Amino acid sequence: MLDTSARLLRLLALLQARRYWPGPELAARLDVTGRTLRRDVERLRSLGYPVQSSTGVAGGYSLGAGASLPPLLLEDDEGLAVILGLRLAAAGATTGMADASLRALAKLEQVMPHRLRKRLRGLHKAFAPLDMGSPAVDLERLSALAGARRDQVCIEFGYEGQDGRRSRRMVEPHALVSAGARWYLLGWDRDRSDWRTFRIDRMVGRITSGERFVPRPIPGGDPAAYVARSVSTEQYPLRARIVLHASRDRMAQHISPLAGRLEPIDAERCLLQTGAPSVELIAAWLATLNVDFQVLEPPQLIDRLRDMAARIEKVTSLSAPRQTS
Repeated sequence: MLDTSARLLRLLALLQARRYWPGPELAARLDVTGRTLRRDVERLRSLGYPVQSSTGVAGGYSLGAGASLPPLLLEDDEGLAVILGLRLAAAGATTGMADASLRALAKLEQVMPHRLRKRLRGLHKAFAPLDMGSPAVDLERLSALAGARRDQVCIEFGYEGQDGRRSRRMVEPHALVSAGARWYLLGWDRDRSDWRTFRIDRMVGRITSGERFVPRPIPGGDPAAYVARSVSTEQYPLRARIVLHASRDRMAQHISPLAGRLEPIDAERCLLQTGAPSVELIAAWLATLNVDFQVLEPPQLIDRLRDMAARIEKVTSLSAPRQTS
């Protein structure tokens, strides 16, 4: 059994990881009796952590919002600085930090007193980020989605598809995936009984929370790979497989995971799988890659490339400079 100090740290980590713990389950995770758990909860309360409890058959514990930020004993300004910095890191999708920033935000905002929430909203409104042409993602929405994912609760929201049609979706949120300034939610769509990828900037209206759910295994085990696959190929009616005569590492510098999937063949070739609404778009894009390639499928893409090559040859012959004597 852990000593008291180590057990208190473990208890605090568990309370921050989930919104609510049934008493018997929490005691089992700590390998202690219910009486010891109650004593440890009182120790946390004496340190300033707002641990809430309920009695009865469904009784348990949760970490609620308090009158002040609990220890590490951050001052108000320090707490605001940490939270604002995490939000900016999440919005900027700094490599390797985006998901960790959101998880940390979900923990800190859970215990943030109301007076600091008001000040934080004021600070956030004061910022005027430069528009880089990417769709705006509301940070409050990101925080809400991160909290729903952490607490394993279903969410309902309005969603606008590529065709502009709006629908209501009931989703079990499993992962948030960032790609530059664009964010995606990977979740199990209950009405469609299947996995779906949602662009967060296309969510409309208020997000409401529902009942708890049991997490499902994500196909392939990698949410980022699943989102990249669904965004780059599976959503399009036309899909293509092309061998690029360059290494995967080289082509990865020019092809975003959202544009296509790259798989190594050998040291000098890789396989590109991509999709688009039409063969014209894929043909024009391939011409910009500045690398030799071989189209495996579809056949209509090969025909389109032949037409493009013939047209370019005709244009260049007509544009050739006249010979002078």
